[in-house]
Amino acid sequence: MTGKTYAARPRRFGAVLASLALMATACTSGDAETQSSDEAAPAEIAIAPGDGEENLPPNSPVTVTSDGGSITDVRIDQSVGEESEEEDESLYEMSGSLNEDDTEWVSDWNLRPGAEVVVTATAENGDGEESELVHEFTTEAAPEGQRLGLTSNFPNSGDTVGVGMPVIINFDRPVTNKVEVENSMDVQSEEEIEGAWNWVDDQMAVFRPQEYWEPHQQVSVDLNLAGVESADGVYGNRNYAFDFEVGRELIATMHVPDHEMEIEIDGEHDRTFEVSNGAANRNFDTTSSGTHVLMERYETLTMDSATLGINEGDPGYYRLDVQYAVRTSNSGEFIHEMSSNGNIGSANTSNGCTNLRMDDARWFFENTLMGDVVETTGTDREFAWNNGWGYWQKSWEEWLEESETGEPQVTDGSGTPGPVHGEDL
Repeated sequence: MTGKTYAARPRRFGAVLASLALMATACTSGDAETQSSDEAAPAEIAIAPGDGEENLPPNSPVTVTSDGGSITDVRIDQSVGEESEEEDESLYEMSGSLNEDDTEWVSDWNLRPGAEVVVTATAENGDGEESELVHEFTTEAAPEGQRLGLTSNFPNSGDTVGVGMPVIINFDRPVTNKVEVENSMDVQSEEEIEGAWNWVDDQMAVFRPQEYWEPHQQVSVDLNLAGVESADGVYGNRNYAFDFEVGRELIATMHVPDHEMEIEIDGEHDRTFEVSNGAANRNFDTTSSGTHVLMERYETLTMDSATLGINEGDPGYYRLDVQYAVRTSNSGEFIHEMSSNGNIGSANTSNGCTNLRMDDARWFFENTLMGDVVETTGTDREFAWNNGWGYWQKSWEEWLEESETGEPQVTDGSGTPGPVHGEDL
């Protein structure tokens, strides 16, 4: 959806009155002749919803049409009482999309639930004269217990992340109208790229660009969830926004049989670490091959196989304390210090993690970012796309095909691929 930004223009009602006065004095008392006029009629404006309507579904679109002129300005004010004072009102500035001849405007996003809405529309005829129309109406409130909100998002606002970082949104209740919700979430970046959303489950949506983010740029995410009907009778109650920075590009690569990790920063080789990976006696202790994205990190961590279902007394059980641990999967894979492993650089003998010596582990811990990439090859255990942040395991074609919209979102500010309003409205 593309929108236009309008600058306010002065109203010209004075010019209309002056023209009418000239017409009234252009006749003589004798040979009266009707004066022909080339003046354009005022533009006629129509707004939907109608003036005075009450308790409208908040996913109702606002439509403005003009007959005999071009739409020059549409402004929508949405007040929800005390809540308006507690939130950043800029989150609710409504943009819209014009047709090619500027005679129809449709709101890009839904309306706030429980709001008093004022729509002010202005259109200009061929002589530059403006007409204005104002409609006021109210929207239905989202009931307690039927409001869509967030439990978390990654990254957090202000984070600096690596080039492989996905945008992850965790909702507080299941989403069934996924198309409308996808189209309500707008990602913009300084360096334009195509991306798309996928759903890990009914409460987690993930945005991934076609390729790694370009380094050294800002990305913003606008979640225009207010008024979107996420499930039958369930509406988003507010909007959210956050931004983050993509830092330098750090790519780590490991071919597991080589017992080495290569670090490349902004396209240049930086250093090589000797490592010991999984012993591969069974699937559990085999380091997975694929594109991993660095997740959470711990300066000290107790690693206990019981958290993965291998309990004390079971074959392969372990419990040990390590330092400088950086997670690469949800199945227990970390890159961490293991100075007691005498096989670092010569043999793979770990429980599936990547073991480093103390100084190397400290450097990795202190100099990597959430979202940095580790590309691993050389084992027969394939990294699953939904194991942690393994989203790069899907090809772009697969990722796009499995988006609910089936269309890419371009991060240039041109908007999302489709409508956000209710299908029957």
